[in-house]
Amino acid sequence: MWGQRHQLRGPSGTYVRDDEVLGVAETGQDLQTGRSGARAVLEFSNCTSSRLFSSQHVPPPPKAPPLPVSALPSHWPSVLAADEAPPLPSAPPVRSLTIDDFDIGRPLGKGKFGNVYLARLRDSHFIVALKVLFKSQLEKEGMEHQLRREIEIQAHLQHPNILRLYNYFHDERRVYLILEYAPRGELYKELQKSHTIDEQRAATIMEELARALAYCHENKVIHRDIKPENLLLGLRGEVKIADFGWSVHTPSLRRKTMCGTLDYLPPEMIEQRTYSEMVDLWCIGVLCYELLVGNPPFESTSYSETYRRILKVDVKFPPSIPLGAQDLISKLLRYQPSERLPLAQVLQHPWVQAHSRRVEPPPAPSAS
Repeated sequence: MWGQRHQLRGPSGTYVRDDEVLGVAETGQDLQTGRSGARAVLEFSNCTSSRLFSSQHVPPPPKAPPLPVSALPSHWPSVLAADEAPPLPSAPPVRSLTIDDFDIGRPLGKGKFGNVYLARLRDSHFIVALKVLFKSQLEKEGMEHQLRREIEIQAHLQHPNILRLYNYFHDERRVYLILEYAPRGELYKELQKSHTIDEQRAATIMEELARALAYCHENKVIHRDIKPENLLLGLRGEVKIADFGWSVHTPSLRRKTMCGTLDYLPPEMIEQRTYSEMVDLWCIGVLCYELLVGNPPFESTSYSETYRRILKVDVKFPPSIPLGAQDLISKLLRYQPSERLPLAQVLQHPWVQAHSRRVEPPPAPSAS
């Protein structure tokens, strides 16, 4: 089943038709009806991504800023009350979208609580990633609090290296998050294929993350779970922080909750000490090591050994890691949080300055 032949003028004067973007029909469960049957599948072909996704040439999405928190099921607890943090600036209520406003495409990823699909708004043909979560699973696992936190925080962050959350809505069975589409997928999958990445790319990613996290910290947000699985790749390969399920908004930037991924946990979390935004500095140090070596620095055969190595900051650098990268990593992986290299100095580090090739990406199309 082919799409209509609407044309988009590209920057080079060429045109891209919808039928170059829409692929074959696929048989599967229809999200609109819950029945099995044929449905249109959005499939990207050989047309250049820059022509398709340039905000200058793609129709903008409808004016739909994030809905107020009350749009979620009323019996779900408020994350802001639980975290004792004042709410981020709220947007005025607007017409709620429904699943009927979208053409649903191929799956982009699957998780414990639902799936992510490529999707297109029917009115504007704006391409998004639609995260579909089942309420029954969320409530069974007690994850309502975490989902509220993810929505309340991510909806108010706008940075080229942070994945946009445009809007959300829900029906009787599901919650839908309308997210920016990252055409090049997960950094984790790229690492699985190539095992490591080169020095220039690693330095570029470090600069992108330092800028994005500095923005988060300025807005009193600690991410707490930076790792390859939570980093997506945009049109030009730029990193976008994607998962804010473990992040927290708190004016004091100090917390005492155990969360995050084992290999990336900083010492203060393991010891259940009060921690601050400095946990994110530890995480990007671990990430830099994994990008260049292929595995995290404290990876061991048992949890207890991993914990021991983290608390001792037992980092072993193989000869393959450049000296400049070793210097940066060693300045981020410090037991005392106050001794970790600040993000402003990460940006000025000689290794990052010499090898990063970050290009300022165009702003993501606005949903407001």
